[in-house]
Amino acid sequence: MFKKSLLACAISMAAAAAAHAGNPLFKDKFTADPAALSDNGRVYLYVGRDEAEENGKDYLMKEWLVYSSCDMKNWKAHGSPLNVQTFAWAKKDAWAADITKRDGKYYFYSTVAHATIPGKAIGVAVSDSPAGPFKDARGSAIITNDMTRETDIGWDDIDPAVFIDDDGQAYLYWGNQVMKYVKLKRNMIEADGPIHTVAVPHFTEATYLHKHKGTYYLSWSREFPEETAYSTGPSATGPWTYRGVIMKKNAVVKTIHHAIIEHNGKSYIFYHNDKLPTGGEFRRSAAVEELHYNPDGTIRFIPQTDEGPAANPSPGCQG
Repeated sequence: MFKKSLLACAISMAAAAAAHAGNPLFKDKFTADPAALSDNGRVYLYVGRDEAEENGKDYLMKEWLVYSSCDMKNWKAHGSPLNVQTFAWAKKDAWAADITKRDGKYYFYSTVAHATIPGKAIGVAVSDSPAGPFKDARGSAIITNDMTRETDIGWDDIDPAVFIDDDGQAYLYWGNQVMKYVKLKRNMIEADGPIHTVAVPHFTEATYLHKHKGTYYLSWSREFPEETAYSTGPSATGPWTYRGVIMKKNAVVKTIHHAIIEHNGKSYIFYHNDKLPTGGEFRRSAAVEELHYNPDGTIRFIPQTDEGPAANPSPGCQG
């Protein structure tokens, strides 16, 4: 009886620990550049896997991983839904990505190094399931480095962010040093018109676009080391009014790449930091916080926490 009580207590403690798992979200792998999707009561989180050694001098990223949660606390690993080899025209670098759903299909926009066109490029993959597997939707990049001439760097076409407006028009935002966007055709794999540039203060990278109660929010990583800032506007293309910084820079790692979603009536911001043991510039860790709006629609400053948000279970969602 005593052994059974001890076992029951241990199980209860383990369940409690799992239910109150905090930041970083995943303790067994280094995970970076989060992209997120709320779909049918479940949140799906997509991250690049940092595989650099502790003394590594550069990013080593070969694949993306996907996790899901019914309650924003317990996360289920679904493995790797795609990797660099998903794009036959790419040679390396599973960098930052974003995802959206349209007409029952899931479109994943990702940064890779192009095999034949110098510089970074953006590919788009598609799946019938948010957990994948994904396949190349075009057989070629949707954005390549030779399509943009605002800078002379090879990494100015990175960090895609996809947004579908209420009227059905889709937009792809991206960039480093210069923010850019293009309209997408209904098929989600072709540009529909010219590439535009966007002027925001001290833009570095990691654009994100979302809408809340009729207002459009354009957020990005500014300066370097990076902090998260945002503007608001009346449309998906502005004009934009700068509102300020909502998350301060990390202690060690210079990047902070974020994604913002609404789920079960609450808003969340995913980001990465350096808080796992041996974490750092090329060994990052995904985390999440609840995001709050002030009565005037501005976003309240978001401190990084160890505990993360409170549980927010979806009715009927299991596992």
